[in-house]
Amino acid sequence: MIRYKEKPFYLTDEQVKWVHDTYDSMSFDERIGQLFCPIVFTKNENELKELVETKHIGGMLYREGPGEEIRQAHKVLQDTSKIPLLTASNLEYGGNGSAIEGTYFGREMLVAASGDEKKAYQLGRVSCSEGAAVGVNWSFAPVVDLDFNYHNPITNVRTFGSDTETVIKMGKAYLEAAKEQGVAASVKHFPGDGVDERDQHLVTSVNSLSCAEWDETYGKIYREMIEAGTLTIMAAHIAMPAYEEYFDGKKPAKIIPATLSPNLLKRLLREKLGFNGLISTDATPMTGFCAACDRETAIPLSIENGCDVILFNRNMEEDFRFMRRGYEKGILSKERLEEAVKRILAVKASMGLIEKQKNKNLVPGPEALEILNCGLHDTWAKECADKGVTLVKDTQSLLPISPQKQKRILLEMMGDFPSNERVCSSFTEKLGREGFEVTVYEPEGFEVMEDSVTAFKERYDLVLYIGNVETASNKTVSRLNWHTMFGLGNNMPWMVHEVPVMFVSVGNPYHLLDAPMIKTYINGYCNSEYVIESVVEKILGRSSFKGVSPVDAFCGREDLTF
Repeated sequence: MIRYKEKPFYLTDEQVKWVHDTYDSMSFDERIGQLFCPIVFTKNENELKELVETKHIGGMLYREGPGEEIRQAHKVLQDTSKIPLLTASNLEYGGNGSAIEGTYFGREMLVAASGDEKKAYQLGRVSCSEGAAVGVNWSFAPVVDLDFNYHNPITNVRTFGSDTETVIKMGKAYLEAAKEQGVAASVKHFPGDGVDERDQHLVTSVNSLSCAEWDETYGKIYREMIEAGTLTIMAAHIAMPAYEEYFDGKKPAKIIPATLSPNLLKRLLREKLGFNGLISTDATPMTGFCAACDRETAIPLSIENGCDVILFNRNMEEDFRFMRRGYEKGILSKERLEEAVKRILAVKASMGLIEKQKNKNLVPGPEALEILNCGLHDTWAKECADKGVTLVKDTQSLLPISPQKQKRILLEMMGDFPSNERVCSSFTEKLGREGFEVTVYEPEGFEVMEDSVTAFKERYDLVLYIGNVETASNKTVSRLNWHTMFGLGNNMPWMVHEVPVMFVSVGNPYHLLDAPMIKTYINGYCNSEYVIESVVEKILGRSSFKGVSPVDAFCGREDLTF
């Protein structure tokens, strides 16, 4: 069933022989181990060696950390493993997805707002070259979801927007760059997030489009990504009832996530779309996966029904045991085990990992770290911020501001994230350097009742809201929450007719939904220092706004436009 010499593998006869010979030489436990890509936290050399020697894992992922620590740990793992590992990272928005000192290039929506596919190429090149410098060879990116539902808390700025052609153009540019850097890209999240308002981390969410609607949107995107040669696709814990009914000839009896659906994986993705590469699950500890089936059944059934790799574990020992037991019970067939493992090996062969292992350069030396946040990447990221920051509206003709007109600023941080302190300090420092007097809002108690509108107007010339509501998993909503005492607090924008008020979002692009009364609104799409610097330059009038929103920031509501 695997077409080794066709897209996306293009293996030589020698490489095909390596795949078959390697599989034949593996023990049962080694074959089972290849199916797993756990998240790894330890960097202890002995523990890492034990992991690959006893579990025989096919791949792994580290969360971001110091570059040299990550590089050293990858080297220990690759030097110890008999078969080269797929070393993964979430390289969605820059090299800092792997090395914390890497370049924070920008969220995908910022890139899309630039309108320049070269920026998407640069996103891929920065992300993957800096990832490769610490030993990463598998990027869980690009995100090719469509941000159709502004209530969805997990897609928004992680996407290239809501336009199918833009997503295709930007996604293919990222893929091109990843290939050039020797990194396999994993297009995600099949069959497509952004329709439901719920987060698949927390529930099996639903892509509710009809087959025809899906074909013209997500289906078209995946066809293009497959044609462009993507090696891997990540299946999500997202159901698609329309195609379940299409293939079964009847409405589905229950909601089945793609990660457990033979209809979506084997019939739609493999047969109809013609994907010949590797299919990985999304993280299996997510409730969207766990709620669909008991785990002892789900782990082997996911492979049997079309996935090739299990991403992450609730308990590694237990999941391995579940996979073995599933094989013994006949849940996982001999044929699917062989196909999945050989597809994994084919990916490794196509990436040249066999040759790199022979030459002992699966992980580069410490000198490779010089590329992290290098001058070129810094320049590209600045350009992307300049091109992407978007003025959504300024119906009060406030901009540009100046210390002569709006010297005294009340700065109000919206959001409750660890990055708040950095973002607040950055804006405060940059505005203070320009001659503004910035007061950071502190929540009041009942003493606010002694304040007056007149006194407030005498204290401040401008209220500046900074929306730092980051896109993060396990958040049921991504909205504004106000500190208020019966509506008397100065956190709520009651003062829009008393003093000028401006809102700058460096996260979610849809905050006008909760603050339509604010007449000047800017989307920065991410809280990188590049974006913050660009926003300040633009509100001061030293740089023009160039970004064009890749989504409807007005959420289809006329009242938000005034």
